[in-house]
Amino acid sequence: MNLLEKINLLKKDAENTSPEIVPTVVSWTETSDTVSRHFQFQPDGQLFVKVLNDSRPVIHKLSESFVNTFFPSGYPYSVNEGYLRYTQFRALQHFSSAALSVLSTQSLLFAAGLRPTPAQATAVSWVLKDGMQHVGKLICSNLGARMDSEPKRWRIFADVLYDVGTGLEVLSPLCPQLFLEMAGLGNFAKGMATVAARATRLPIYSSFAKEGNLSDLYAKGEAISTVFNVIGLGAGIQLVSTVCSSMQGKIVVGSFLSAVHVYSTYEEMRSAPINTLNPQRTAMIIEDFLKTGKVSGPADLRFREDLFFPGRIIKGAGNVKVGRNLRKVMKPSRLKQLKEILPDENFVLNFGNTSTDLVLEQNASGEDALRGWLVAAYANREVETIEEAYEKMNTVMPTLLSELRAKGWHTDRFLDGTGSRYGF
Repeated sequence: MNLLEKINLLKKDAENTSPEIVPTVVSWTETSDTVSRHFQFQPDGQLFVKVLNDSRPVIHKLSESFVNTFFPSGYPYSVNEGYLRYTQFRALQHFSSAALSVLSTQSLLFAAGLRPTPAQATAVSWVLKDGMQHVGKLICSNLGARMDSEPKRWRIFADVLYDVGTGLEVLSPLCPQLFLEMAGLGNFAKGMATVAARATRLPIYSSFAKEGNLSDLYAKGEAISTVFNVIGLGAGIQLVSTVCSSMQGKIVVGSFLSAVHVYSTYEEMRSAPINTLNPQRTAMIIEDFLKTGKVSGPADLRFREDLFFPGRIIKGAGNVKVGRNLRKVMKPSRLKQLKEILPDENFVLNFGNTSTDLVLEQNASGEDALRGWLVAAYANREVETIEEAYEKMNTVMPTLLSELRAKGWHTDRFLDGTGSRYGF
């Protein structure tokens, strides 16, 4: 036997004697008072769960299945306060909206002299959607910065616009000679409403995401929307064949559904604890901090927000106004003087008779806005010089910032909408 044959023989012996590696399977059983489950990890990493024993009443099984379908995993501990209330009114809003859309579609078909067949409804919707509705979407898309700053206000505005559009469609049979104009304006309003509603959806869902579960929140929210849209469509079909068969019935029921729709959206938005800083929320934080020495969280301020007129000046927060052009606020000589007093800050202040203008530098963050707001509030409240107010702000700022972050506020940015900023 030559050397090469000996080497090959040794290799074969080594292969035959090597131990065979058997993949391990990890499994365990978890047992509670009423449920016993067997868990098993497969070698490929997949987890299988098998219910061994479940002695719970049927109603408990159904309720758990309902929660798992329509609520995020880990509910209620995985979301912030107010999510259940938000979900309840969201369901009511989708129900009333879907029922209202059936009334408007039927009215459009009658106004056009068409019988309500699915093919004709599709043709009418297609022509109008590709026309005025897209114009409305384009116009509303330019308002994105305002929606970031005040998503609640714009969400309500979106549903009001939607109801205006559907109202025009419902009333179109009263003036069939103006069918195209009314249907076009209706779709124009609904196009703007669509953009505003979609653009504000992410900030609202983000306010509830407590464990980074934004996708789960969105998916469950869409599940609720789908179910109640279908129920609303069924109710709408029933209404148009009974109490809404006449124009008077449509006006009465349509007005009622529209009121329910807007009210539900309003209560939805009041439930959402938005945790980003904008002018109104910053003013309320500063006001509470100066009055009580405590920092209010997003859930504390949600019911106090003015959703219709958010730009009001709050006296207890220094009468601060944000967003005016720098050239309209102060003269160059005054700007130079202020920058000498506060050379390292990303804001300037101008104290007027009735209000104080706060103008932020282009890259100013939420922390910069808070610093400027505090200086203005101290200077107005205690009639101190700006230098004394600045020193007092520096004293309390570390405590304020740490408590804000502990409460869940995002201080890395300040959403002032289309407010003007300066840059050198």
